[in-house]
Amino acid sequence: LMAGVGGAGRNGNGSHGSSCRMSNNINFNKNPDSSVSISKMDLIIPFSPDVPCDNNGQRMWWAFLASSMVTFFGGLFIILLWRTLKYLWTVCCHCKIKNKAQKVNNPMNSQADGPTKNDKEEAPASEVGWMTSVKDWAGVMISAQTLTGRVLVVLVFALSIGALGIYFIDSSDPIESCQNFYKDFTLQIDMAFNVFFLLYFGLRFIAANDKLWFWLEVNSVVDFFTVPPVFVSVYLNRSWLGLRFLRALRLIQFSEILQFLNILKTSNSIKLVNLCSIFISTWLTAAGFIHLVENSGDPWENFQNSQPLSYWECVYLLMVTMSTVGYGDVYARTTLGRLFMVFFILGGLAMFASYVPEIIELIGNRKKYGGSYSAVNGRKHIVVCGHITLESVSNFLKDFLHKDRDDVNVEIVFLHNISPNLELEALFKRHFTQVEFYQGSVLNPHDLARVKIESADACLILANKYCADPDAEDASNIMRVISIKNYHPKIRIITQMLQYHNKAHLLNIPSWNWKEGDDAICLAELKAGFIAQSCLAQGLSTMLANLFSMRSYIKIEEDTWQKYYLEGVANEMYTEYLSSAFVGLSFPTVCELCYVKLKLLLIAIEYKSEQRESSILINPGNHVKMQEGTLGFFIASDAKEVKRAFFYCKACHDDITDPKRIKKCGCKRTKMSVYKRMKLACCFDCGRSQHDCSCMSGSVHSNMDSLQRAFPLSSVSVHDCSTSLRAFEDEHPSTLSPKKKQRNGGMRNSPNCSPKMMRHDPLLIPGNEQIENMDANVKRYDSTGMFHWCPSKEIEKVILTRSEASMTVLSGHVVVCIFGDVTSALVGLRNLVMPLRASNFHYHELKPIVFVGSLDYLRREWETLHNFPKVSILPGTPLSRADLRAVNINLCDMCVILSANQNNIDDASLQDKECILATLNIKSMQFDDSIGVLQANSQGFTPPGMDRSSPDNSPVHGLVRQASITTGSNIPIITELVNDSNVQFLDQDDDDDPDTELYLTQPFACGTAFAISVLDSLMSATYFNDNILTLIRTLVTGGATPELEALLAEENALRGGYSTPQTLANRDRCRVAQLALYDGPFADLGDGGCYGDLFCKALKTYNMLCFGIYRLRDAHLSTPGQCTKRYVITNPPYEFELVPTDLIFCLMQFDHNAGQSRASLSHSSHSSHSSSKKSSSVHSIPATNRQNRSSKARERQNFPSAFVYR
Repeated sequence: LMAGVGGAGRNGNGSHGSSCRMSNNINFNKNPDSSVSISKMDLIIPFSPDVPCDNNGQRMWWAFLASSMVTFFGGLFIILLWRTLKYLWTVCCHCKIKNKAQKVNNPMNSQADGPTKNDKEEAPASEVGWMTSVKDWAGVMISAQTLTGRVLVVLVFALSIGALGIYFIDSSDPIESCQNFYKDFTLQIDMAFNVFFLLYFGLRFIAANDKLWFWLEVNSVVDFFTVPPVFVSVYLNRSWLGLRFLRALRLIQFSEILQFLNILKTSNSIKLVNLCSIFISTWLTAAGFIHLVENSGDPWENFQNSQPLSYWECVYLLMVTMSTVGYGDVYARTTLGRLFMVFFILGGLAMFASYVPEIIELIGNRKKYGGSYSAVNGRKHIVVCGHITLESVSNFLKDFLHKDRDDVNVEIVFLHNISPNLELEALFKRHFTQVEFYQGSVLNPHDLARVKIESADACLILANKYCADPDAEDASNIMRVISIKNYHPKIRIITQMLQYHNKAHLLNIPSWNWKEGDDAICLAELKAGFIAQSCLAQGLSTMLANLFSMRSYIKIEEDTWQKYYLEGVANEMYTEYLSSAFVGLSFPTVCELCYVKLKLLLIAIEYKSEQRESSILINPGNHVKMQEGTLGFFIASDAKEVKRAFFYCKACHDDITDPKRIKKCGCKRTKMSVYKRMKLACCFDCGRSQHDCSCMSGSVHSNMDSLQRAFPLSSVSVHDCSTSLRAFEDEHPSTLSPKKKQRNGGMRNSPNCSPKMMRHDPLLIPGNEQIENMDANVKRYDSTGMFHWCPSKEIEKVILTRSEASMTVLSGHVVVCIFGDVTSALVGLRNLVMPLRASNFHYHELKPIVFVGSLDYLRREWETLHNFPKVSILPGTPLSRADLRAVNINLCDMCVILSANQNNIDDASLQDKECILATLNIKSMQFDDSIGVLQANSQGFTPPGMDRSSPDNSPVHGLVRQASITTGSNIPIITELVNDSNVQFLDQDDDDDPDTELYLTQPFACGTAFAISVLDSLMSATYFNDNILTLIRTLVTGGATPELEALLAEENALRGGYSTPQTLANRDRCRVAQLALYDGPFADLGDGGCYGDLFCKALKTYNMLCFGIYRLRDAHLSTPGQCTKRYVITNPPYEFELVPTDLIFCLMQFDHNAGQSRASLSHSSHSSHSSSKKSSSVHSIPATNRQNRSSKARERQNFPSAFVYR
């Protein structure tokens, strides 16, 4: 019967047909006895004709399964038996110990048993030591802590995946087939793999502490059901696909392998790989089981209900089952398959519903910007971090990538821990050629390595200017600096700081070095400095802000004030090295040549002293000569124009009238000899030819070597060449001593120099001021000599009541309206006061400062203000008109409105409500101007700058006052704003659109509004030229130096110092002033004259460097009722027509003579036009010195005294 069944199976065409025919043959030939025997055989050893190699159709699957089951349960039984015996042994030993404890009093037994006990204890000790060493060795071999262990773990995983791949290949064959081991290549490979798995299993078993739990581990179960069947297949020469699909469970360890290889480092990536590996391994394992049972059939059905399904069809079936889709095209027919699907649906559906959404979420939330920056050869890159928002990034990119700069071959890499929003992402995409964004934190060294911080040209840190807690924001940026410097100490860092006192913490970082380019842009310091300079020259804050920002030229055809304002806005600050044609010439000479010939405005140079230390000199005067390779600071419309200063050649370009034709020439740039340069400079200043000039006598020529060593040429003063050289011939070493270099003030004259070597020949008439100031018992200046100083005063001594303020007739003062309370952040009023107390003002020139605000807030600020003279406090509120009238706000030179509460409000439109209300309140006030003058006369005191005999039509500090100020709209005001769009509320008569940029609005153009956002451009300006920040700090802070910052970091207060020649020399530095044209030496140019003529005349005569105009808004109109508002015109062209009401921005030299008399250039007694003709010279010249002046100098001194400036 079996042979018949086997033959029928062999002749059949398929498994289904064979089964049917077999069944029919059995039913046809059966008898009761045979039927019973077949049923018994089926129950013992099921058979099927599906095995082609067995003539009897006998299946041997049970042998493969039995090998695995015997191995598993046999080992489990042995482990349990060992544990049981060990437990019993332990219990017995415990009982023996108790018995021995009872016999402890019998010494004879102890002595008799002693040697035997020692021998018995030594043997287990040696055995435990041997087992422990083997166990430790096995643990090291399989652990990932050593290189060998990592290699072994990775190799096992790779071989497991390889075995799974062999299973995928064999799954296309029948479930059970006859295979010859020596001829089947895949079986040989699988055998080799499983031998290795067996050895690894042994290592794991030895290293396991708990053998029972090890035996029940998933990996152990996988080995039980995959390794023994391979050896059975070799013995039986047949293969059973069986449970080899369990190798897919090894995929669960995929994340561990990647962690061993240091590929996975973040929690999200580890979690994502874990979820994917568990999901895929479960899916493939379940598909393998369905493939087995569906292709085999149910054993109790004699395998007659099987169906041919490929492994990948089973994978498909499990996926549609887990997803509850169930198309029905493929389904389980066997009972085992259906029963498995019932339980799998419960677990698989739960896994699918939880794992898949989490996987998708992790993939979706995976850092889109988590890659690494790839540096491009020949292209620098910078890293920008900190406060990265749409506003800060757009402002930065707009200035950094401005078209007026030269080709910016720098790639910008932004690093931030929050992914950008859609608007910011769109901004990055618009600049994708030069901008890249990476998500990460500079506090993480791994993220710093991703952006290649070690090869970056610089790192820029942006601050949140609108945060509620400025100190916390500064602390965050300081930590960023520490992290970056700790990773790469040599990287150049430019960071924004909000509070001035927090800059001191940067000095605590060992690798912080401002000499190597590290810079801290303190927004509070610069903001207060800009506003303070507007108190000295109204509108200067707008001009400086425009100069240090990159603006495109907007052309307007109509003859309106916007046309001239925008022409000036197009100017920026640039630096370029001066041509060798300028070597040996004085600074005013080069400045005039650049303006007239090259159409460039040179305002400062970088000067290198004999010690090769560099400092920036702003309008240093004609005692400084140009050196080879001098760096100049220019005001121009674009970088290409500034190249003219570098390309200029006297031989090739002397006769060129069009500056655009000045290009690089082929002349060889040779250096002139020291004698030749000095001769040329001498003759230029003398106004004679080289043949006629007798300055360079033979004795001087013979002593040239000594001159070079004793007095470098770049420092020789040639105001009076014959006098200075005669002093050299008379062997006065003090005359030729080197000049001392001052970082923020320029070259100063040595106090031991002859009076004839003083700087500005027409203006600086030596007096006794230095001798008078050098009083060893009086401290008038701080220890650096940069600021006026007084002993600290208690705040109660400077507090004025409203009645006391009314009785004190204030005029020409500065009123600071401050909104703040006990909880407000400090704005740093010291930075506002310091420029107003700079030592290049004489004491009587200092404008009194009156603070109006909360006393509680001012007490907190007073610690930094108590060493400044002429400071008063009126407790009150700037919204009170009574308080404002008490401080004579209608007679002030400037009213400053600040707020310390601006960042505590979430609504941007309401952030400036206090400042706006105070501004509108002042503008709506009405005054009777005669009241203040009557009070002044009754007190016997005339406000500075006002002539008692002629109070009307008199200028006060350079501002032409109206005959009577009857409305607050004429009071000079500057208001600080946080939100740029709120500028629309300051002027009710303008038509500014709310979306108009700040620099295009009327209040900003007039200098009556200032916003901190204009300082954003300093980041890119400082990166391209680190001298720019030094220049602007020199201009606006009044002389703050790194040395002074270090002192403030130590004591947080200015320290008084005795007047010494060195500290007094620091006073000799230029300052910004406003020059009136309605009267005085330039009155003839004020009515229709050219700005270029004024520029040259002021420079030649007074060493004053003009750089802009403050013009009435309606000056071009001829209406009688003109508006009193003025606007700023930066660097007008030579042909620009002047009007009498113009005020000229200029950089003027320190006036040594003004300290002796109040009838000086700064505070002269102004009279009417008729009386001014009778007035004496601005500078009273002593008779002894008057005789030594040349006729040319005497002619210059004969100008009228009505020379007015601020």
